[in-house]
Amino acid sequence: MITDRQNNRMTGANQTAAEQFDDAVHAFNIYRGDPLALADEAIAEAPDFVMAHILKAYLFGLATEPEATAEARKLVCFAKNLPMNEREQSHIAALRTLIAGNWTEAAIALDRHSAEWPHDMVALQCGHLMDFYRANARNLRDRIGRTLPQWATDMPGYPILQGMYAFGLEESGDYARAEAMGRAAIDAEPLDCWAHHAVAHVMEMQGRAQDGIGWMMVREPDWSGDDNFFKVHNWWHRALFHLDLGQIHEVFGLYDGPVRGERSSMALDLVDASALLWRLHAAGHDVGDRWTELTEAWDQHADGKLYPFNDWHAAMAFLGAGQNEKVERILTAYRGNCAVAPETAAWARQTGLPLIEGFAAFWRGDYETAVDKLHSTRFIANSFGGSHAQRDVIDWTLTEAAIRTGRQGIAESLATERLALKPHSPVNRSFLARTREMAQAT
Repeated sequence: MITDRQNNRMTGANQTAAEQFDDAVHAFNIYRGDPLALADEAIAEAPDFVMAHILKAYLFGLATEPEATAEARKLVCFAKNLPMNEREQSHIAALRTLIAGNWTEAAIALDRHSAEWPHDMVALQCGHLMDFYRANARNLRDRIGRTLPQWATDMPGYPILQGMYAFGLEESGDYARAEAMGRAAIDAEPLDCWAHHAVAHVMEMQGRAQDGIGWMMVREPDWSGDDNFFKVHNWWHRALFHLDLGQIHEVFGLYDGPVRGERSSMALDLVDASALLWRLHAAGHDVGDRWTELTEAWDQHADGKLYPFNDWHAAMAFLGAGQNEKVERILTAYRGNCAVAPETAAWARQTGLPLIEGFAAFWRGDYETAVDKLHSTRFIANSFGGSHAQRDVIDWTLTEAAIRTGRQGIAESLATERLALKPHSPVNRSFLARTREMAQAT
């Protein structure tokens, strides 16, 4: 029986196809190279190789893009008719749930899957990404934490699990262990940019901007290569460190260069671009016509149906470019989907709707409404999408809106809250200083 590198049996493979599949999985593990092309090579070698089809379906299904999701659906429809074993059937079941828009159900299905097949790297990484996309900090940590002890330290892929565990620990606030685990992962697998980004997250959450810039610069050759499809996100992290230090020239240079210079159309990269421009705008900096280019790329993704986290970031760009009708199109879709069953529709109604309304209010200068919308929405915003660092744009915007309303009490309480979490952050110190100036003026 043909197996993968972790000794999981695979149906329909031959030895050459299995090796190509393992290479595809490794490329996926470190977000480097072209896992889709490698999976295609495995399928060409063994057309009935069901795990190769399954890997492709996950890669498309986790892209959070309408066209990619449609492709994932086609792949699952084909693969479900191939001969397969029980483990592979379990993958198909999870995939069908994922592409139906029920992320939590799919993630839980892979929890159970990993309890039966703890050495299934594809299930662990895809489950980890599902936890990320639904902002479940606990399971980002515990999915890997309950599995890692079942892996020998010399087993292929062990450092990849350490990198994932580092990110889960960071999102759960266990910063010391997260940094140590991330550094250990990188020592064993220097090209693991997920582990690298986990350590960057620790430094971001602790307000260690100078450390963060140094961390990014020293390791830049390992995470910034042309074949690295996570590089933009890591450049975004470096830009955040410069932004916190008030080094605005560097932030614009990074945006115009590695963040947006290649005009990527990937939703993940567009999220980073929107979030960075919005922070610059909220901090009072003129971003020029950069919004316009970004909206053209967002048009193919922001459908008001698939993934509200993306729609919200698209709305930032639409607002910036003065394309209010596109924002209203998303909001209309959200308000009209009450009869739609998928979990993502509930995310849109409960979180996406007030979030976009709050950002729209901020853009048009209605800061009172922005405060009212965002103050409540921030407590439910981690029901979907992204990391604490990504969602911080909500609290940043809320605090800025509160200051601009002149409501000294709430403005100071929000600024104090931010400073308590990151006492060394120049941005947070500035928020508090401005609220106290407001008090003195009255």
